[in-house]
Amino acid sequence: MILINLLPEEYVKARRTPFQTMAVIGGVVTLNAVLLAWLASLFFGTRSTVQSELDLLGQDMASLEPQVTYHSDLSKENKQFMSREATLASITKGRVNWTAKLDQLVDTINHGGDGEKYLIWLNDLTVVQSASAARSRGPANGGTFRASGYSGSPNFGLVANFFEDLTEDPFIDGFYAPAPPQGRKEDKDEGLIPSEIWSFTLDLQLQPRAEAK
Repeated sequence: MILINLLPEEYVKARRTPFQTMAVIGGVVTLNAVLLAWLASLFFGTRSTVQSELDLLGQDMASLEPQVTYHSDLSKENKQFMSREATLASITKGRVNWTAKLDQLVDTINHGGDGEKYLIWLNDLTVVQSASAARSRGPANGGTFRASGYSGSPNFGLVANFFEDLTEDPFIDGFYAPAPPQGRKEDKDEGLIPSEIWSFTLDLQLQPRAEAK
């Protein structure tokens, strides 16, 4: 509806907005402006902070990537080496360290001294190592270790001393216990030193590698 005031101008009262209303409106506008400014600073300030931290983390990640790649390569190489080690272990498991065995045998022979306990020497040492084979009598056989032995004394008991030391030495590991020694007394020859000897055979049976282990 349109309102028309026909009174003279001097009688028309000016219509003004009340002061309280202006104050309330001004306060609301100020509060809104402050809130908008705070929200803007919070948004842009937090965004810039997060973006800065993200850039730093990206740089750290870029610097760590070569190390991660290097670690992955090392892991692959380690797996290859472990596979090779397992292969070598499976190969060497069926072998005997004959160098160490012969050293132990020589040490046992030297343990006899200069004839005080026994004087032993060996000829024609032969080693035959084979795959485990079952036998009709006795345990499975993994090979043979044979040598012609001689004792520089007319006393055959010294040969028994040698066999006893042999069965107590680490050399016997991987072998079955030898049979009691048997020998033959050679003819006396005054032109040789010693002039009287006993000949015997050192005959040992190898255990299969699974049993020896």
